Amino acid sequence: MANLKALAKDTAIYGLSSIVGRFLNYLLVPLYTHYMPKASGDYGVSTNMYAYTALMFAILTFGMETTLFRFANDEREKPDTVFSTAFAMVGSLSALFLLLIFGFITPISNYLGYAAHPEYLLMMASVVALDALQALPFSFLRFQRRPIRFMSLKMLFIFLNIALNVIFFVLLGKTSVFYVFFINLLCTSFVTFFFIPDLIRIRWHFDGKLLRRMLSYSWPILVLSVMGILNQVADKILFPKVYPDEAQANVELGVYGSCVKIAMIMAMITQAFRYAYEPIVFAKSKDADKNEYYALGMKHFLIFTLLAFLGVMGWMPLLRYMIGSDYWEGLRVVPIVMVAEIMMGIYFNLSFWYKLIDKTIYGALFSLAGCVVLLAVNLWGIPRYSYMACAWGGVAGYGTAMLLSYFVGQRLNPIPYPIRSMAGYTALAAVFYYIMTCIPEAWPEWQYIAISTLLILAFALLIYWRELRKKA
Repeated sequence: MANLKALAKDTAIYGLSSIVGRFLNYLLVPLYTHYMPKASGDYGVSTNMYAYTALMFAILTFGMETTLFRFANDEREKPDTVFSTAFAMVGSLSALFLLLIFGFITPISNYLGYAAHPEYLLMMASVVALDALQALPFSFLRFQRRPIRFMSLKMLFIFLNIALNVIFFVLLGKTSVFYVFFINLLCTSFVTFFFIPDLIRIRWHFDGKLLRRMLSYSWPILVLSVMGILNQVADKILFPKVYPDEAQANVELGVYGSCVKIAMIMAMITQAFRYAYEPIVFAKSKDADKNEYYALGMKHFLIFTLLAFLGVMGWMPLLRYMIGSDYWEGLRVVPIVMVAEIMMGIYFNLSFWYKLIDKTIYGALFSLAGCVVLLAVNLWGIPRYSYMACAWGGVAGYGTAMLLSYFVGQRLNPIPYPIRSMAGYTALAAVFYYIMTCIPEAWPEWQYIAISTLLILAFALLIYWRELRKKA
């Protein structure tokens, strides 16, 4: 029970930095979609570039965030030595990455389709290198159970980013996508300096033997992370290259990228849950009741994400105003992308069985299989169905990885997940969503929202009656 209370407390704090932070960042979406109209394709360029940076971030961190928790919780190791060794690894990779980008900027920018704007690549390469360097100090704050410090640094970046975007776009009239990247670089560089006090307190010691052990643990996680990120961003990377109309590709990608932002509330929930849940899972791995705890955590995660799904779909008439009206044609991808995000969250919860028994190779294989499915759907579907293929590709990819992890995990390290009750909640949420879709489009927005809100409240009351009331 103490662990569950700690999970709830930390989830609330991490959730504040993640959900509130993402929400505040969402305020930039209407800003961008207003000042960068659909026809300009600038929002598509931004979507494409941030897809590349997400992939490079996964490569540069090399799975060391999870590896840090695994070895820092080992009683035989000193946490400061684990951090120092991991930081040296990530720092070396980041420096090598920057040397390659700056040294071969012309051929790289030509290949990626940014021959006219190599500065985009230079700025975002610097951003991703700094982000990789920040990743381990942020993870160490989570290991040290310092969520307030973690939250304050995350929020500092967000508020500074929003303020500068408003100044540049609204007050100065600088509306090019160039300034999106430039502001990101300024903010990331500024926040990096605030880690200096934390780094000074570390007792630095590099352990080569420890690094070899950490690398043997982390390389499958690297593959898993890369495959996982590809499941999220491969569609945005591939789209400009396989869409048949080159001139229209960034326009279509901008529509898809903007509408996906609405669905990302599910990613916020998953991220907040992960930040709090991951350290506790490793700390609880020696307890006798760990499997029951993991099963309960999975059930509560699914219930909360289903409630969030209904909330977003029920309030869509208002949430759509987050983006410019000329982007609304892509709103049909939102429920599909949210389902994919729920599957990704379930897959994350399922992943602990192989992490805890040091068989991370399974995660790499599952993610690889999911990525292959996603790539196949996108390569076949984008030329035919545009960004709708991207949305369904996510469902196919995450669904594949999720099912493989579940069935293999139940054979090698069974956990008593309450499948029947989880399936029941999922089916009920699907019925309620179907009822929402049956509301006539001619009805006023307030009537749609009123009926949807009643359905959401009915779902929440059922959860209270079945899950919380009996424990009160």
